[in-house]
Amino acid sequence: MDRKEGPCFSRADVEVTESKLVYQGFFNMRRYRLRHRLVEGGWSKLLERECFDRGPSVGVLLYDPYKDVVVLGEQFRIGALEANEGPWQLEIVAGIVEAGETPEDVVHREAIEEAGSDVLALEYIYEYYPSPGGSNEKFYLFCGGIDSSNVGGVHGLAEEGEDIWVQTFPRAEAWQILQENYIHNAATIIALQWLQMNYQRLQQQWQ
Repeated sequence: MDRKEGPCFSRADVEVTESKLVYQGFFNMRRYRLRHRLVEGGWSKLLERECFDRGPSVGVLLYDPYKDVVVLGEQFRIGALEANEGPWQLEIVAGIVEAGETPEDVVHREAIEEAGSDVLALEYIYEYYPSPGGSNEKFYLFCGGIDSSNVGGVHGLAEEGEDIWVQTFPRAEAWQILQENYIHNAATIIALQWLQMNYQRLQQQWQ
């Protein structure tokens, strides 16, 4: 699909006059004063915006092509505290990129920590910004081939307060759970949709 003609913006079309760390805790918050070029020409007025400073994260959908099952973990999430269904979310394995790590490094580290599983094959899916209106987090999404024979139970690092109930689901059942609106986080939704379109290829490729 051809893009409609229009202005092509870049980082050079933003002028930042102030960047200030206004909160530092488990995560950070930064306040910016800036202006940016406008679609019809000229510059915006001076804007003040807060940004949740989280940085890059990685998620991986663990998939066993032999048994046609996926691995999902259920854990407490503060962002869903007010949700009617409760703050426990059914999710793929995920983690934050630490200094010196690549996204692929995080896949292998988090798969062990959160699911007790080695990743035997890896395929890149997408990278995207989950909430660019207020956060700088960039999310790298993968699908990892595993042997799910001994996967399950409670995992996570106690020192990080993790308490993750790891379960295996037949791919078709996970797809049905998604259709029933039981899964409420974007990375898991995107990964399961992608797998539904690609599982036959992965079964041939990874077996």
